[in-house]
Amino acid sequence: MSCEDREIVTIDEQSPAVVMDLSTQSLMLDANFPNNQVLTVTWKPASFNVPVQMNYQLEISATENFENSTILGLSTAPQNYISFTSKQINEAVKKIGLVPDVVQKLFFRVNSSTGLNNFQQVSNITSLSIKPYLASPIYNFTDLYLIGAATAGGWDNLATNDKIYPLLKTANANIYTFTGFFKADGFKIIKTKGSWDAQYGLGASAGLLDTSGGSGNITISADGYYKLTINISALTYTLESVPTPTKTYNTISIIGTVNGNYDTDTELVQSSFDPHLWTLKKVKLNAGDFKFRANKNWDVNWGSTAEYFGTATQGGDNIPLTSEWEYDVYFNDSTGAYSLIPIK
Repeated sequence: MSCEDREIVTIDEQSPAVVMDLSTQSLMLDANFPNNQVLTVTWKPASFNVPVQMNYQLEISATENFENSTILGLSTAPQNYISFTSKQINEAVKKIGLVPDVVQKLFFRVNSSTGLNNFQQVSNITSLSIKPYLASPIYNFTDLYLIGAATAGGWDNLATNDKIYPLLKTANANIYTFTGFFKADGFKIIKTKGSWDAQYGLGASAGLLDTSGGSGNITISADGYYKLTINISALTYTLESVPTPTKTYNTISIIGTVNGNYDTDTELVQSSFDPHLWTLKKVKLNAGDFKFRANKNWDVNWGSTAEYFGTATQGGDNIPLTSEWEYDVYFNDSTGAYSLIPIK
């Protein structure tokens, strides 16, 4: 058949997607029941003169002009509804600036388009009143942890093992480091405490990583301090010996508005495996800022401008924290490396 003989099909829009119904006009979200289904949004599908594949985005905003918005859910025709749990909505409204424990307006609209992103349409806008609860911080990072006889936590892979330490994240999401004491033995890296499903071990040769369950142990030849660097994209690692730190401290503490004010210290716990590693588990911190300091004195203090993780320097800036929540805090007094990991 020649091209000239083919029928040219013209797609004509007959109606846009229209938000038809919210299953409720008010939501009082309850932190005690995060997995309860609390809202179903239903809309009238867009229609055309010929069958087309339609995609839908359910968009929410704190303002009717949708200046600051986020996508709450996605759907593909013929499904013209989406249901949400209390936790899903609560986490989403935090992204657009809704505050906890206050009744506010939440606006909805549906964006529709074909599979080729043509015939884009925006529905009418509807709203409900909502009272969120305190949501976990927006933390878009993946943490990795050391495990093995060469490390403080041993091979005890339990979620409750407080001696399993995280690697330090970097500006490159694929690269992690850890500097500290290792015993002459073996270790691996895991993604989730209590699970072996995602792990990094010795690959085909030294310097290479393997993610399979049959990966080998990365070995340390002699007790000492080392810097470990891994690249989870290239699946490589390096281990280099570093000098043993000579300065030790009696106490390391957090001080700042995150735990009240700059007159109150909250002490971290010193590792018995490596005296330069300090932790503070499940501590509730306010939104604010803070520093680490030694011996409850300002003579030696560490700060940085980076939230959640970084390398603090002597006399550096106050470390910011934007969300009140419970955190696991890790600090290395020999390098200034620190991590604050929200407890989910």
